[in-house]
Amino acid sequence: MIERIETKARMSKIVKHNGTAYLAGQTAEGADVAAQTRACLAKVDALLEQAGSSRENILQTTIWLADMNDFAAMNEVWDAWVPEGHAPARACGEAKLARPSLLVEVIVTAAY
Repeated sequence: MIERIETKARMSKIVKHNGTAYLAGQTAEGADVAAQTRACLAKVDALLEQAGSSRENILQTTIWLADMNDFAAMNEVWDAWVPEGHAPARACGEAKLARPSLLVEVIVTAAY
């Protein structure tokens, strides 16, 4: 069975299927990539809770940066957020994001 949570015409914030929760990409406004990353990860926490999951159950993450020069600053926030011993498989790349003010987007898949 597929469960869609907070579904609108274009997308669902969460799709659950077969013990896996797929979260829509999370972005946030902020002064710099660190602030935006913290805000994105807070949104991920809330969605994981809503899906019946948590950081410890993240399977895979894709992170898009508007500029790879922000890699170290984003990683500083990321490293403090990921529970020790629970690092997911992860990819990070550079991409043009939906708005020029966005510096980072975080996409998460987790078990629940």
